[in-house]
Amino acid sequence: MKNKLYLALHLFLMLYSLSGVVSKLAAGKPFMSPAFIALYGIEILILGFYAIGWQQFIKRMPLSVAYANKAVTVVWGCVWGVLIFREQLTPGKIIGALLVLCGVALYGWADGKAAKE
Repeated sequence: MKNKLYLALHLFLMLYSLSGVVSKLAAGKPFMSPAFIALYGIEILILGFYAIGWQQFIKRMPLSVAYANKAVTVVWGCVWGVLIFREQLTPGKIIGALLVLCGVALYGWADGKAAKE
């Protein structure tokens, strides 16, 4: 059950990370154009879904664990930057993303170890 919750959290955070993509796309449109309004409307929907969903996750897991896992949105930002915006994935970005993932994994390992004690 715990693994399914973590998988759901990470899929949820992947969706949440798309709000930044939509925001960046909207920033490239003329102010108050139909495309600008539509994209910001989509961003508001994503953030609304996030606000409700986040409450459900922190109800079911420790807040510190949920926040530690939220850091993976940095990795998703790199993925979306490369796939959607054709940004360069520099060694610094890769190292930064790996550090974030290592931090999340280390925290999860320490939390699991503390729960067994």
